Amino acid sequence: MDAADPNLQVAAVAARPVKLKLTNVSKTYLNETQAVAAVQPVNTEIRDGEFVVFFGPSGCGKSTLLNIIAGFEDVTEGEITLDGVPVEGPHHDRLMLFQEHGLFPWLNVIENVMFGLKRQFRFKPKARREHARQFLQMVHLEEFEKAAIHELSGGMKQRVALARALAPDPKVLLVDEPFPALDALTRAKLYGDIQEIHQRTRKTIILVTHDPHEAACLGDRVLVFSGRPGRVKADITIDLPRPREINNPAVAECAAGIMAQLEASDE
Repeated sequence: MDAADPNLQVAAVAARPVKLKLTNVSKTYLNETQAVAAVQPVNTEIRDGEFVVFFGPSGCGKSTLLNIIAGFEDVTEGEITLDGVPVEGPHHDRLMLFQEHGLFPWLNVIENVMFGLKRQFRFKPKARREHARQFLQMVHLEEFEKAAIHELSGGMKQRVALARALAPDPKVLLVDEPFPALDALTRAKLYGDIQEIHQRTRKTIILVTHDPHEAACLGDRVLVFSGRPGRVKADITIDLPRPREINNPAVAECAAGIMAQLEASDE
C-alpha cells in the first residue's frame, strides 16, 4: 500500500474489524434536585488500529465519554463493547494518558515505564526491563532511562507517560488532552512522535481535544461534539497523508472545516 495515498489509507481502515462499538451510550448525573444530562445517545464504531479524535468545546461531554470507555464511569443507558465483549469497569485492555502525566517521582524513568508491567506475569524481572526499554526507544528517551523524573522537561515527562501506557500493550489507548500545558515546539514534536508510534504499533487510539488543528493533524476520523448535553454533531474522515505537520496548509484547511461543522446551524 502506498502510504502517501490518503484514499488507500481510508480504505484500509474501513476494511479492518470493529474494535470498539458504542450503542446508544448516554450519561445522566443525578443530584439532590435534578437530573443533569451530560451525554446524549452516541452510536459509533471504532475500527482496529484507527485513530479517532473527540473534538469540541469544554463541557460538551467528550471527556465524560472517554471516561466511560475507560470504565471510570458507568453508562446511564446503552452499551460499549470491546472486541464484542461488554465493557464493565476499568481494565488494562484500555489505558489512559492524562493531561497530568501522573509519573511517580520516587521512581526513575525506566522504573516508571516498568510499573504497569508488574501484573504482566509473562515477564520475569529482567525481561520486564528489556520490554520497557523498547518503549523508551520508541519515544526517543532511551538515553534517559536512569534519570529522575524531576530532571525531565514537561515534554519528556509526557513521553515517559506515553511509554508507560503503551508498555502493557492495551487494546485501546485513551488520550485526554495531554498537550495544552506544553509549548508549541514541544507539542509539534509530540504530534510527530504519536503519529510515528501509531504507524508502528497500529494501536487503536482515541484522543480528546478542543484544538481543531490538533484534531486534523492526528485523527483518521474526528467526532465533533457540541451542546450541553453533549452529542456527536459530525463524523469527519481526514483524508490527508501521514506524517502530518501541525502547520501544514492542508491541515489548517481541514481544521477550518472541522470548526465549520461545529459552528453550523442545527436547522
